[in-house]
Amino acid sequence: MNSNRSVSSSRQRRILSRALAFLALALPCLALATPPPWAPAHGWRKKNDPTYAGYSGRTWDDDYGVQSGRCNREEVGAVLGGMAGGVLGAEAGKGSERVVATVVGTVIGAAIGAEIGRRMDKADRSCAGHALELARGGQSVTWSNPVTGVTYQLTPVDASPGADGCRRFRLIATGVFGLSEGRTTACPADVGVWDLAPEAKMSRR
Repeated sequence: MNSNRSVSSSRQRRILSRALAFLALALPCLALATPPPWAPAHGWRKKNDPTYAGYSGRTWDDDYGVQSGRCNREEVGAVLGGMAGGVLGAEAGKGSERVVATVVGTVIGAAIGAEIGRRMDKADRSCAGHALELARGGQSVTWSNPVTGVTYQLTPVDASPGADGCRRFRLIATGVFGLSEGRTTACPADVGVWDLAPEAKMSRR
């Protein structure tokens, strides 16, 4: 009888030891699986904390790949094309209903020239606007327009908003025309809409 109890007790100790060893290995892995609050909202965080805080103070439901460095132009176009009546760009949603940021044409013209800026369609301008909203200071965001063959790279300069909420950025466009590069400053003129900074408008006169 005592021998059976001893065997049973020894077996329980072994099982307990194995369970403790498993927990010791598993707990650090579980801790690593939960990203810190500042981590990009992909996977776990996208499901549990799906909003993205924009530079202008607006929050967005989707980053369209901006925070990973490449704007998903196809997804942006699909979302804009799905708006009522197929309305695109700045007209796609008003105020709090806007699903993606955008820049007005004068911002692009000031950065890379009006002629090249006209090659940008409304999905391109939305990628630019969303990059101004969600890219970190110094982070480049790229995308390509398969119709025009132009590739864009937008890099915000400012890491945090100033008193006026404006943001300096560099824009590079590459296509059959070669390479065009410029810098300017855009300001949030409306919820989710970026316009040319007042001083930049003055300098163009």
